[in-house]
Amino acid sequence: MSTLDSLTLTRIPAEDEALRAEVRAFLAEAVAGLPAHVRARSWGGYSAELSRKLGHKGWIGVTLPPEYGGGGRSAFTRYVLVEEYLACGAPVGSHWIADRQSAPLILKYGTEAQKQFYIPQVCRGEAFFCIGMSEPNSGSDLASVKTRATPNDQGFVLNGQKIWTTNAHHCQYMIALVRTSGAAQDRHKGLSQVIVDLRLPGVTVRPIEDLSGDSHFCEVFFDNVQLGPDALIGAEGQGWEQVTAELAFERSGPERLFSSIVLFDQWLAYVRTPQGRSASAQRLAGKVLTQLSPLRAMSVAIQDRLVRGQSPIVEAALVKELGTTLEQMIPAAIADDLFAREAEDVPVELLMTLKYVTEASPSYSLRGGTRDILRGMIARGLGLR
Repeated sequence: MSTLDSLTLTRIPAEDEALRAEVRAFLAEAVAGLPAHVRARSWGGYSAELSRKLGHKGWIGVTLPPEYGGGGRSAFTRYVLVEEYLACGAPVGSHWIADRQSAPLILKYGTEAQKQFYIPQVCRGEAFFCIGMSEPNSGSDLASVKTRATPNDQGFVLNGQKIWTTNAHHCQYMIALVRTSGAAQDRHKGLSQVIVDLRLPGVTVRPIEDLSGDSHFCEVFFDNVQLGPDALIGAEGQGWEQVTAELAFERSGPERLFSSIVLFDQWLAYVRTPQGRSASAQRLAGKVLTQLSPLRAMSVAIQDRLVRGQSPIVEAALVKELGTTLEQMIPAAIADDLFAREAEDVPVELLMTLKYVTEASPSYSLRGGTRDILRGMIARGLGLR
C-alpha cells in the first residue's frame, strides 16, 4: 500500500467556514482600489499596512497559542483566511512566511525566550520573516548548503550566501539553514537553523528583478555576521528535521492552487458576458474547474493530516506538483482564447492581468521545490523507485 492510500476527503468544520463571510467583506473593502493586475500578485504582493490591519483583526497567527499573542484557533480557520486572501488577491506577502512557517517553527523548536520575543510581533503584523534555504549552485538540493555558522565565544559567525529569498529586502528576520559542523559532503549531518536579524553588520540584501519587473526575489550575503547564542533554533544539527517538516506546510496550502485565480476569475467574468461567451471558453472553464475541485479537496485533506500531527510530505509534494501544473496551464490557455478574438473585444485590464501572470508563472514550478525533485519524491512514495 502506498502512502497516498490513506488520504481521505475532509470537510472544513462549520465553525471555521462561518468566518468566511466576515473576511470576504473586510477584504473587498481593503482591496477595492487595486486593479486586477496588481491583485494578481496576491501572496507575492507587499503591504505592511494591510498586514498590521490583519494583525489587529487577529487574523495573523490565528492558530498560535493566546499566551504568545495568537488566536488559539484551528488550522482550518487559517485555511479559510488564506483562501479568501488568495481569491481576492490581497497583498499579504509581507507577513506570509512569518505566519505560515516561521512562527510555527519557532513555537515547535524554539526556546521560551524566542517564543516570547518573536511570535507576538508576528501576530501583530509587525515582524516579517524570509526563508534562507536556497543557495547558488545547489538548486533544490538543500542538503548541499555551504553557508556556515561557525561557533565562537559570542555565539556563531555567519558566512555565505542565499538566493531566491522572497521579500528579504522588506523583512527584519531570516530563518536560515546553515552548516554548523562538517562539510557539504556530509549532507544532512551538521545542518542547523538560525534566526538572522537582517539589520546586523555584514548582511547585504540585493533584490533580483524578474521578467515582470517585480523585485521580490533577493540575494542575501553574509560576511562575518556575528550572531548571538540565542540565534540557534532547537538543537545544533537538527536543521534537516526542521526544514523537512516545514516544507509540508509550504507545499500543500491553497497558494499552490490559486496563484492564477485572480486572472481566471477576471477571464470568467468576461466569458460570462454576451461579448465574451463562446463554446470553447465554456469548455476551458470546465476543464479548469474539474481539475481545481479535486486538488482543493486533496489540499484540505492534507491540512487535516497536519492538524493531527502527521507529516504528509509525499502527499504535499503531489498537491504542489499538480497544482503548479494547473496554475501554469491557466494563463497559457487563457492567452490562446483571448488572442483568437478581435483585440478590441477584450478588456485592457484583463490583458494586463494576463501579461503579469504569464511572466510570473514560470516561477511557480521553482518555488517550494522544483518539478523534478517533487516527481522523484512522489515516485518513491508510490513505490515506483
